[in-house]
Amino acid sequence: MNQIKNYLAAFGIIASSLTSFAQTGPKKYIDPANMDLSVKPGDDFYQYASGTWIKKNPVPPKETRWGSFNQLREFNAQAVRGLVEQAAANKTALPGSVTKRVGDFYAAAMDSLTIEKMGYTPIKPDLEKVKQIKTLTNLLDHVAYMRTSGIASPMFGLGVGQDRKNVTKYVVNISQGGTTLGDRDYYLKDDPQSQRIRAAYHTYITKLFTLTGSSDAEAKQKAITVFNLEKLLAEAQMSRIEMRDPYKTYNKLTVADLNKLTPNINWSTLMPKFKITGQDTVLVNSLTFFKSLNNMLTAVPIADWRTYLEWNILKGSAGNLSKPFINASFAFTQAQTGQKVQTPRWQTMSSLTDRTIGELLGQLYVAKYFKPDAKVRMDAMIENLRKAFEIRINGLEWMSDVTKKRALEKLHAFTPKVGYTTKWKTYDGLVINRGTYFQNLRNASMWSYNENIKQLGKPVDRTRFGMTPPTVNASYSATMNEIVFPAGILQFPFFDPNADDAVNYGGIGAVIGHEMSHGFDDSGSQYDKDGNLKNWWTDEDRAKFNEKTKALGEQFSAYTVVDTIHVLGKLTMGENIGDLGGLNAAYTAFKMTKQGQSNEKIDGFTPDQRFFLSWAQVWRGNILDEAAAQLIKTDSHSPGPYRTIGAPVNMDAWYNAFDVKPGDKLYKKPEDRIRLW
Repeated sequence: MNQIKNYLAAFGIIASSLTSFAQTGPKKYIDPANMDLSVKPGDDFYQYASGTWIKKNPVPPKETRWGSFNQLREFNAQAVRGLVEQAAANKTALPGSVTKRVGDFYAAAMDSLTIEKMGYTPIKPDLEKVKQIKTLTNLLDHVAYMRTSGIASPMFGLGVGQDRKNVTKYVVNISQGGTTLGDRDYYLKDDPQSQRIRAAYHTYITKLFTLTGSSDAEAKQKAITVFNLEKLLAEAQMSRIEMRDPYKTYNKLTVADLNKLTPNINWSTLMPKFKITGQDTVLVNSLTFFKSLNNMLTAVPIADWRTYLEWNILKGSAGNLSKPFINASFAFTQAQTGQKVQTPRWQTMSSLTDRTIGELLGQLYVAKYFKPDAKVRMDAMIENLRKAFEIRINGLEWMSDVTKKRALEKLHAFTPKVGYTTKWKTYDGLVINRGTYFQNLRNASMWSYNENIKQLGKPVDRTRFGMTPPTVNASYSATMNEIVFPAGILQFPFFDPNADDAVNYGGIGAVIGHEMSHGFDDSGSQYDKDGNLKNWWTDEDRAKFNEKTKALGEQFSAYTVVDTIHVLGKLTMGENIGDLGGLNAAYTAFKMTKQGQSNEKIDGFTPDQRFFLSWAQVWRGNILDEAAAQLIKTDSHSPGPYRTIGAPVNMDAWYNAFDVKPGDKLYKKPEDRIRLW
C-alpha cells in the first residue's frame, strides 16, 4: 500500500440520500464481485475486501475522490436537488413558508444571468470602506464591522460556546486565525507540496486583485503583502496537534487581563463593536498567538493591513460572484486537490442551501425521505452498543475499579440523538429575496452571527442538533456528552433495515461505537460525565492509557500515503481510537445477536467475516494524489485503507475470521495487539 490513491478520510464530509441503490435481483450486502479474492486477507485486507470495486471505480473528473461515501453523496445530491427545484418552482407557496423560503434562496442562487451582470458590484462598497482605514483603532473597529456584517472573519476568530469547565454556561471564545491556506505548515515548510500550493496561492491572490481593478504590478505586490502578513500569523499559531490538547487551549482570562496581554487591543471597547456587552471573562485558545498579533498591529503598516482586509473580502466572496471569480477560485482548488472539472452549479447551490438554511430544507427532506422505523432500529442498536461498551469497560484488565466506575457513569450519561432535531430553527428575522443572491448570503451570515451571540446569558440549549438531516455524518460532543446521527447516515453501506445484523453492526454499529469511543479518546476522555473538562482518572490508569495510545500512534505513523508522506499518528489519534474502540464494541454487540452466535454463511461468508467485510466496504475508494497529500495535513481522520485495517489487526476475532497466521503481512503477535476499550 505504499502508493495509496484510495481513501475516504472522514465520516463528516460526505452526504447521502435515504434512497437505495438500484438493484437487479436480491441485494448482496457483501458482494464477492467487489472483492479481490486472489489476495490473502492477512496480506492486504483492504485490497481483498474491495480490490475489484476500486479498480472499476476511478475518480470522476468533478470529484477529488470516489468511494462508497461519494456514491451516496450522488444519490443525496439528487434528492436535495429535487426538493429545492420543486420548492423554487412552487408558485403557490405562502410568503414566509418553509417551501417559499427554500425556493427563493435556491432560485436566487441559480439566477446566473443576474449574477454575471453584477460582476463584483456587490463587494465594491466593502472595498471602498477599507480604504478609509487610517489608524489602528479604525482597523480593529473594521474587523468587528466585517464580522458582524457577515463579510468575513479576518485576523482572529470570535464566537460564543460552552465554558468547557462549566458547561451549563456560555462564554465568549476568542481564537487564533487569520490565515487562508489549509494548515500553517503550508506557509512555513519548503517541501514540494507546500511550495506548489504557495505558488498557486500567489497566482490566486494576484488574479482576484486584477479582477477588481488593480494593475498586474499592483496585484502582484498585494499578493506578496498578503502572504507575508499571513505567514506572520501562521508562525504565531499553534499546530493542529497542539490544538488537540483541551487544557492547552483553555485559557480563561478577565477582559482586564486580556487587555494587559494585548495592550494594542482594548477589548473593553472592542467587544461591544462585536455586539458583546456585559462580559467580564473570555476564553482564549492561544495566548501566544494574541501576544504576537498584538506586536504585529504596530509592526505591520496600516496600508498592509488594508490590503489584508481587502483580500479577506475578495476570498470570502469570490465563489459567489461572476464567472471570472468562480474560475479563479476553482483554479486554486484544482492546484490543491487535483480536481479536473468544476462541480455543476446546481449541486454547489443545493449544497449551499443545506449549509445556509439547513433546518428549513431539512424539514422538506425529512417529510419525504426519513423513515421512522429507521430511528426505532437505531435506538435499539445504540442501547445494544451501550451495553457492549459497558461489558468491555468492566472487562478491562489495565484499568482500576475506581476509574471503571467513573467511565461507566460517563457511558450511561451519553445522550443519543438520531435523525433530526426536535426543535427546528425558524430563522426569524432572516430576509431571503429571490432576486438578491449575494445579499441573501450576507443576511444569512449576519443572522448566524447574531444567533450565536444571543446565546450569552441564556441556559445551554441541549436540543440543538448541530447537523442538518441530509448530512451523512456522526458526531460526539465532549461538552454535551452526546452522540449524534443525522438521517443521512441511516443508509447502506452503514445501515439497511433489510440487511443482516453482521452488515449493520459492521457498518452503523461501528459508527455508533466510534462516537461512543470519542468520549474515551485522548481528548474526550479528559471530560467528565457532565461534559466538564475535569480529570476523573487515577494517575496510574492515565499512564497506562497513554502508553497504549502511544503505541496506536506509532502504528498509524508507520503507514505511507503518497511517496514519502506518512499518516500523522498524533493528529489522527482521536479518530483511530474511535475506530478501534468502536469496532470492538460493535463486535461485542454483534455477538449478542442470533446471527452473531451462529456460523451460518451468507453468499459464502461466515457472520464474523461479513461483519469485518461490512466495515471494510465503508472505506473503499480512490483519491487523487494531490487531495490525499492535502488531507494528511488537514484531516484528523486516517486514510480509508488504514481505517480498514488499523482496528482489525488489533482484534483477535479478525485473525480467527480470516485465518490470519504468522508470516502474513498484516499479522501482529497477540502480545503486540493494542487492546484499549
